[in-house]
Amino acid sequence: MARDALTEAFVRANDNPAVRAVLLSASGTRHFCAGAGLAPQPAGAGAAVEPVQKRPGDIARMLQQGWQRLVASILDCDKPVIAAVKGTAAGAGASLVLACDLVVMSTEAKLVEAFVHRGILPDSGAIHLLTRIVGLRKATELLMLGEPVDAAACERLGLANRVTAPDDTDAVAEELAGRLAAGPTVMLTLTKRLLSVSSESDRHRAFEQEAWAQEVVSRTADLQEGLASFAERRKPKFLGR
Repeated sequence: MARDALTEAFVRANDNPAVRAVLLSASGTRHFCAGAGLAPQPAGAGAAVEPVQKRPGDIARMLQQGWQRLVASILDCDKPVIAAVKGTAAGAGASLVLACDLVVMSTEAKLVEAFVHRGILPDSGAIHLLTRIVGLRKATELLMLGEPVDAAACERLGLANRVTAPDDTDAVAEELAGRLAAGPTVMLTLTKRLLSVSSESDRHRAFEQEAWAQEVVSRTADLQEGLASFAERRKPKFLGR
């Protein structure tokens, strides 16, 4: 299915050294991603079809191998991931946006943590990601009330980095992706990793990880290019290594 294909695309992008940034967008303008499909059994169908018996753990395994795996593939992608959001991102679709490193939203876009409206526990990493970005109190409100959050509010809450006119969303996202793709890839990769663990590590562990990451970056060609370009008063040309 499309979800699994997208997961594999992120895995391939992560493994391909020629890929230095990833842009995630949708083809339409009404919906970015509506999340998991909810398809109730048709009335009367149970009389004609034997109901499927679920084993204990089936739902957990389905979530782990499906939406959680996709969200994790974005978070674990070493390349910067930019989302161009032109429509509604709801439920698991909102988690895709939250997992990205930078988010560009159209003024007509919105995020909806819609789980509560169907009695579904927030999943696809929603609780973890929202709490990390907006804090416990606001995450509680968004997840328990399920009210739509428009683009302007997303920017205020730190859920979006740029808000644009609808016709400009793709161009702004592409410009950011281009800037990151032309940047010092190893440094950006390690910055992303340190940002990811910063909220889960104590200060001593965070400082230790930072020091060793800087050790790795100090051996890159891009750092040498950055220092040389500064001394020569020119714009650096990073090669991603």
